[in-house]
Amino acid sequence: MKKVDILRKKYPRFVYENYYWRITNGNLNISFNFLVESAEALGEGGKIEPSISFNPKIVIQNVDRNQIKKVGDRVLNNLVFNLGLIELISYWKATCSPIIEIRAGFLNKEQVWWLKDLIINGMGQFFYENKINWKTPYFLKIASKVVENSSLPTFSPSFREEILVPIGGGKDSMVTLEILKKAKKKIKCFSLNPTEVTKRIMKIGKCQNPILINRKIDPKLLELNQSGFLNGHTPFTAYLSFLSVFLAVIFEQKYIAFSNERSSNEGNVKYLGKIINHQYSKSFDFEQKFRKYSKKYLAKNIEYFSFLRPLYEIQIARLFSRYPKYFDAFLSCNEAFKTYSGTKLPIKKWCGNCPKCLFIFAILYPFIEEKKLVKIFGKNLFEKKELLNLMKELIGESKFKPFECVGTKRESLVVFYLALRSFRRRGVKLPSLLSYFEEKILPKYPNLEREAKKILNSWLNQHHLTKELEKILLKSIYRFRKSIY
Repeated sequence: MKKVDILRKKYPRFVYENYYWRITNGNLNISFNFLVESAEALGEGGKIEPSISFNPKIVIQNVDRNQIKKVGDRVLNNLVFNLGLIELISYWKATCSPIIEIRAGFLNKEQVWWLKDLIINGMGQFFYENKINWKTPYFLKIASKVVENSSLPTFSPSFREEILVPIGGGKDSMVTLEILKKAKKKIKCFSLNPTEVTKRIMKIGKCQNPILINRKIDPKLLELNQSGFLNGHTPFTAYLSFLSVFLAVIFEQKYIAFSNERSSNEGNVKYLGKIINHQYSKSFDFEQKFRKYSKKYLAKNIEYFSFLRPLYEIQIARLFSRYPKYFDAFLSCNEAFKTYSGTKLPIKKWCGNCPKCLFIFAILYPFIEEKKLVKIFGKNLFEKKELLNLMKELIGESKFKPFECVGTKRESLVVFYLALRSFRRRGVKLPSLLSYFEEKILPKYPNLEREAKKILNSWLNQHHLTKELEKILLKSIYRFRKSIY
C-alpha cells in the first residue's frame, strides 16, 4: 500500500475547528485550530494513532482598535475565517485526508466548489510528486454546514485611492513599485515574513511605513515532514491573495496590485490527463476566479489584479534593467531561503545551480552588462557545464519545464538565442551552454529572430487593469521600442 493510502486510512478527517483574533500591543494576533482526526478517534478501530492538532499564528503589525472597530467584528471574523481556509491547505497536505470538515464557519455550495477547485488545481505539483491520484472516487469531500441564502458579511464602504503592493525578493514587484511611483500613484507596500533582502528592497524603493506580517508555521508540521508524512508545493500566491484583501480592508486600500505575468499561465507537465502548473495561483485563471470570490464573499469594492499580467518575464526583465539600484539587493532564488523542514540553514544568496538562477541570469543577460550580472550571481552561469540539463528543461528539450517560477519554453528559447547573438556580435569565445545551444538547438528553430521580436513587443489583452493603469504600463514598455528591436 502506498504511503498516501496508509495516511488517508489512518487520518480520514481534517478539521478546521476554530480561529481566534485579538489586539495585543498594537498588533492584530490571529491563530487557527486545525485537527487531523485519527481513525481510532473516530471509532473506526485499527492501530492506535493519536489525532494531530495544529495551531498556526499570524501577527499583523500596527493595527489599532479604531481600525477594527471601523471594520466591525462580523466582517473581521469573515476575513479571518476565509484566510484560515487557505491556511489549512499547508496542514491538510501532510495526510491528504479524504474529508475536510469546516466547523469554524459556514460555506455555501459555491464556496465549497471554489475551495475544492483551488486544491485540485493549486496542488497539482504536490499530487504529481507524491504520485497521488486525485481522480479516484471520494478523493476529497469538503463538509460544511451549508448556508445558501443568509447575508454574507462582505465589506463595501469606500476606500482610499491607494494601491496595496506585495513586496518579495524578486524583480517583478520592484518593477510594479517603480512604475506606479513614477505615475504618482499612492502606494502602500506589504511584506509577509520580511527577510533582510525584502527590508532592503523596501528601503531602496522608499516604501513608507510598510505593512509587516509574521506568519508562524506550527513546528509540528515540520516534525511531520521530517518523519515521513506527505510534503510538497502549495498555492502560496492564493494565500497572499486572501491576505492582501484582508489588509486592504483594514488599511483602506481600494486597489491591490500583484506582479504576476502572462508567463505563469503555461503549465509544466501533464499528469493523469491534466496540465500541472507550478504557478497556478499566479495564473490568469486563478486571478479571475479569486476576483469573483473576493467581490462576493470578502470585500465588494476592492479591485484585485496583476499589474504586469500583459507581459512576458523577458519584457519585465527589460523593464527591471532600468533600476540598477536594485541589482545588488534582489534575490529570487528559492534555494536561498529553503530550510528543508528545519534541517538546514538557508544560504541567503543566489545558489547558481537551480533552474531559477539560470533563467533569471539568462533573461537579464540581453539587458544588463555581463560584469554586473557576474557580480550578482558570482559567475557567468553560461559557463557551467553542469547546468546543461537545466537549460534543456527550460527550453523544452528535456523532460518538462522545471517546477519553478520561470518563463515559457518559447521565451526561454528566445533569451538563450539573444545571449548567443550578443556573444557572436562581440566576437568572443562562446561559453559552454551557448556553444551547445548554437550547435544542437539553433538549427531546430530557424525563426528565433522573428520570435524574439514578437515576444519583446507583445501585449496580452487578458488582464484586469483599469484603463488608466493600462496606459501607464503601455507607456513604460513603449520607451523600449528601439532597444534591441
